[in-house]
Amino acid sequence: MQLIWLGHGSFRLETGAARILIDPWLTGNPMLEESQHETATAGATHILLTHCHFDHVVDVLPLARRLEIPVIGQFDVMKYWGEHENVETIGFNKGGTVEAAGVHLTMVPASHSSTFGSDSGPQAAGSEVGYMIAAEGKVIYLSGDTTIMADMDWMGDYHKPQIGILSAGGHFTMDMKAAAYAASRYFDFETVIPCHYRTFPLLEQSAEALKDGLPGVNVIEPEILTPITL
Repeated sequence: MQLIWLGHGSFRLETGAARILIDPWLTGNPMLEESQHETATAGATHILLTHCHFDHVVDVLPLARRLEIPVIGQFDVMKYWGEHENVETIGFNKGGTVEAAGVHLTMVPASHSSTFGSDSGPQAAGSEVGYMIAAEGKVIYLSGDTTIMADMDWMGDYHKPQIGILSAGGHFTMDMKAAAYAASRYFDFETVIPCHYRTFPLLEQSAEALKDGLPGVNVIEPEILTPITL
């Protein structure tokens, strides 16, 4: 199983027949050059969405149409898109599990917001979520954009993920110190991969505080389009 960072909160997960784009942000992503877009998306089989802020959703519908692949996400948004946006969707909700080419995706809570801009101001778009991703005998916790939550207690105990992909850039999500606290208190990770950082000066630029707070855990700072074997 390989995880490939596309910058910010965007990833490509490859396992078995699945090539899952997670919150794929291409247009305007300062970390991913336009010449890299095709490599990032080639052969994708599914798109997985955590919430509808622009830096997670702006390319989802265009990619789904161009690649003719389904979008997986929170039921309310998926139902609307399936009826009005000419894309295939798989909608479910927190606590539910769906399968994507042999990968089992369980939706779990996050604490953030989920809106999109309009002429009338911000409009609600479903709810923000994370996922437990089970494949090849391993479980990955994809936090999505979130702060520390008491829900992490049961999530860690029940799902027992070995790998954490944690939004940890601060300002909009947990920062590195908070992510280290959450990881050490609520989970027993073998590997932690930070994301949602380095994109803008406003966000944290280093994962040193995360590493310092998780002795004995393999904290991997991802690099663009460089596969991480899990």
